[in-house]
Amino acid sequence: MPEETKSADATKDAAQNSAEKSRDEVALELMKFIAVTTGYGKGSSAAAGFQGKPSKSAEEYTDALLQLFEKCRSVVAKPVVAAK
Repeated sequence: MPEETKSADATKDAAQNSAEKSRDEVALELMKFIAVTTGYGKGSSAAAGFQGKPSKSAEEYTDALLQLFEKCRSVVAKPVVAAK
Protein backbone atom coordinates (compact mmCIF):
# COMPACT_ATOMS: atom_id res chain seq x y z
CA MET A 1 0.00 0.00 0.00
CA PRO A 2 1.43 3.41 -0.91
CA GLU A 3 2.42 5.75 1.91
CA GLU A 4 -0.12 8.40 0.82
CA THR A 5 -2.96 5.88 1.14
CA LYS A 6 -1.77 4.71 4.56
CA SER A 7 -1.51 8.29 5.75
CA ALA A 8 -4.95 9.21 4.39
CA ASP A 9 -6.54 6.12 5.98
CA ALA A 10 -4.87 6.85 9.31
CA THR A 11 -6.05 10.46 9.21
CA LYS A 12 -9.61 9.36 8.36
CA ASP A 13 -9.61 6.81 11.21
CA ALA A 14 -8.25 9.37 13.66
CA ALA A 15 -10.92 11.90 12.66
CA GLN A 16 -13.68 9.31 13.04
CA ASN A 17 -12.36 8.22 16.46
CA SER A 18 -12.13 11.87 17.51
CA ALA A 19 -15.73 12.53 16.43
CA GLU A 20 -16.99 9.47 18.30
CA LYS A 21 -15.02 10.44 21.39
CA SER A 22 -16.31 14.00 21.30
CA ARG A 23 -19.91 12.71 20.96
CA ASP A 24 -19.41 10.51 24.01
CA GLU A 25 -17.92 13.43 25.93
CA VAL A 26 -20.92 15.61 25.05
CA ALA A 27 -23.29 12.81 26.07
CA LEU A 28 -21.43 12.40 29.37
CA GLU A 29 -21.61 16.14 30.11
CA LEU A 30 -25.32 16.12 29.27
CA MET A 31 -25.88 13.12 31.54
CA LYS A 32 -23.99 14.77 34.41
CA PHE A 33 -25.98 17.99 33.99
CA ILE A 34 -29.32 16.16 34.03
CA ALA A 35 -28.34 13.92 36.95
CA VAL A 36 -27.06 16.79 39.11
CA THR A 37 -29.87 19.24 38.41
CA THR A 38 -32.73 16.76 38.73
CA GLY A 39 -31.36 14.18 41.19
CA TYR A 40 -32.01 11.56 38.50
CA GLY A 41 -31.81 8.00 39.79
CA LYS A 42 -31.33 8.86 43.46
CA GLY A 43 -34.87 8.14 44.59
CA SER A 44 -36.82 10.43 46.83
CA SER A 45 -35.66 11.74 50.16
CA ALA A 46 -37.97 11.96 53.15
CA ALA A 47 -39.27 15.38 54.07
CA ALA A 48 -39.96 16.44 57.65
CA GLY A 49 -43.00 14.56 58.90
CA PHE A 50 -43.42 12.43 55.80
CA GLN A 51 -42.22 8.93 55.06
CA GLY A 52 -40.56 8.83 51.65
CA LYS A 53 -39.66 5.89 49.48
CA PRO A 54 -36.48 4.13 50.55
CA SER A 55 -33.34 5.27 48.73
CA LYS A 56 -32.15 3.19 45.82
CA SER A 57 -29.23 0.84 46.27
CA ALA A 58 -25.89 1.66 44.68
CA GLU A 59 -26.55 -0.90 41.92
CA GLU A 60 -29.96 0.59 41.10
CA TYR A 61 -28.49 4.10 41.04
CA THR A 62 -25.68 2.95 38.75
CA ASP A 63 -28.14 1.25 36.41
CA ALA A 64 -30.26 4.41 36.28
CA LEU A 65 -27.22 6.54 35.40
CA LEU A 66 -26.07 4.09 32.71
CA GLN A 67 -29.55 4.13 31.16
CA LEU A 68 -29.50 7.93 31.21
CA PHE A 69 -26.06 7.94 29.54
CA GLU A 70 -27.31 5.62 26.78
CA LYS A 71 -30.30 7.94 26.19
CA CYS A 72 -27.95 10.92 26.01
CA ARG A 73 -25.68 9.10 23.56
CA SER A 74 -28.63 8.32 21.28
CA VAL A 75 -29.77 11.95 21.36
CA VAL A 76 -26.27 13.30 20.63
CA ALA A 77 -25.81 10.81 17.76
CA LYS A 78 -28.99 11.92 15.95
CA PRO A 79 -28.36 14.03 12.87
CA VAL A 80 -29.34 17.68 13.06
CA VAL A 81 -32.25 18.58 10.80
CA ALA A 82 -31.79 21.91 9.05
CA ALA A 83 -34.57 24.44 9.52
CA LYS A 84 -36.33 25.61 6.38
